[in-house]
Amino acid sequence: MSKRLDGSSLFTGINAGLTNSFSLLSSQYKDGLTLENLNAALTNTNITQTAYGSTFASYLTTNFNSVDSNGDGIISADEIQKLMNNMATQGLTREQIMSLGASSGMSTSLQETVLSHFDDIDANHDGKVTNQEIQAYGVNSSVEKQKIADTNRVINNMSMFYGDDLTEYEGSMMDYRYLDDKS
Repeated sequence: MSKRLDGSSLFTGINAGLTNSFSLLSSQYKDGLTLENLNAALTNTNITQTAYGSTFASYLTTNFNSVDSNGDGIISADEIQKLMNNMATQGLTREQIMSLGASSGMSTSLQETVLSHFDDIDANHDGKVTNQEIQAYGVNSSVEKQKIADTNRVINNMSMFYGDDLTEYEGSMMDYRYLDDKS
């Protein structure tokens, strides 16, 4: 059976990226992490050449007003922590996964799987996926794949009685019995 899908690396990577970027950016700008400083950071090669710098600085710039929850014009460590807590508990949007996922250190195959099955994974249809939803989707996908494999194995074993004209079939075993005889 295949490895189960787990989104914890996605959330851990994004949290690490936000924390590291905030630390780096805060150390560069003594007057705080303002929108002006974030825009300046996007042209600062000391920041843009880091693993997280430009991606997370761009995200914070684009989402400045929602991250600056108290509206004082400065993103604080508490506001970054609040953002990370919200992402962990409420989930990530498709846009957050696309913009932050690649820089988070997660595997590209995980990101591609989550994005390509986003609507199926988002069980409560709130536009966000949580780690629990990702894991549940992985379990359900694995179970369904195993059911199909088991059915195909049974059908293949039955072919000695009914002929071997089928090698794989995704329907019911009873359907196999009623197939037209082509001989």
